Amino acid sequence: MKTTIIYLLFLFSAVRVAGQEVAPSRETIIGLTPLWKGDRFPDGRPKVPDELLERLKKVSIEEAWGGLRAKGYHNQFEADWMIVNPDEVMTGRAVTAQYMPSRPDVDSTLRAIGIKEGRNSAGGTNSWPIDVLQDGDIYVADGYGKIVDGTLIGDILANAIYTNSKRGVIFYGSVRDLKGIREVEGFNGWVKGYDPSFIQQMMLTSINTPIRIGRATVMPGDAVLANQYGTVFIPAHLLHEIVLNAEFIMLRDEFGKQRIKEKKYTAGDVDSRWTAPIREDFLGWLREKKDLPMSREELDNYMKQRNW
Repeated sequence: MKTTIIYLLFLFSAVRVAGQEVAPSRETIIGLTPLWKGDRFPDGRPKVPDELLERLKKVSIEEAWGGLRAKGYHNQFEADWMIVNPDEVMTGRAVTAQYMPSRPDVDSTLRAIGIKEGRNSAGGTNSWPIDVLQDGDIYVADGYGKIVDGTLIGDILANAIYTNSKRGVIFYGSVRDLKGIREVEGFNGWVKGYDPSFIQQMMLTSINTPIRIGRATVMPGDAVLANQYGTVFIPAHLLHEIVLNAEFIMLRDEFGKQRIKEKKYTAGDVDSRWTAPIREDFLGWLREKKDLPMSREELDNYMKQRNW
């Protein structure tokens, strides 16, 4: 698997150089996300179901992160954000963008390539990722932590982002016009800072390629969970398993808290490896529960594989 990934990344780099693309081809994105077997967007990005993204909103950062680490994905979390609306939870599908310090020859070449690809020649290239957003997408950009003169959007572009995606942004960089951004109803953002300056000496180098967001690696089409405690980027092929496992843990916790309040079990009973009687009690409780977060079929299939 490691050899395959290295080969795909090498192939991706070769295609970028030879084909001179701002965004990779559909085939390249599929090649970079081979474990996803479901629907895809025309550009090749995995299209995880809306229903799972809605369920993901109720998953805690700890549950998502713990499930990913159990699968060997240790670099999918980033914290220490300035959040536009910290009380809101945002989930969606990643559209990625990479920015670098400006270099005139590279910048002019990439602008010319983008225009040949049909991208908007008016304004800055920081509008190009916005143009590809679809409903349910989150614009995730590596602005290499630049704050002063690193403002990737203001209130006008924030409005365009929300119009296209009904979501917001995650920027390893900054924004301007924060007051105006907060007035865009429904929009949210996780950014590294605010500054009144305009974007300067930065260039867009790619759209929908693998990027780094702090300590996390993000792929186009990753499922994003963002709340006041941080951001988690979930590979599309793991989303259903991560959500279902988190929902099961929430059910276990709900059962345990209820039984402690009823004084049927002690905290020590619940917060340790369960005995056979407690497991049987829990299974009976599950059979009677009406408001499950998952379907009964999903739960039954999950329980068949569950290792207590």
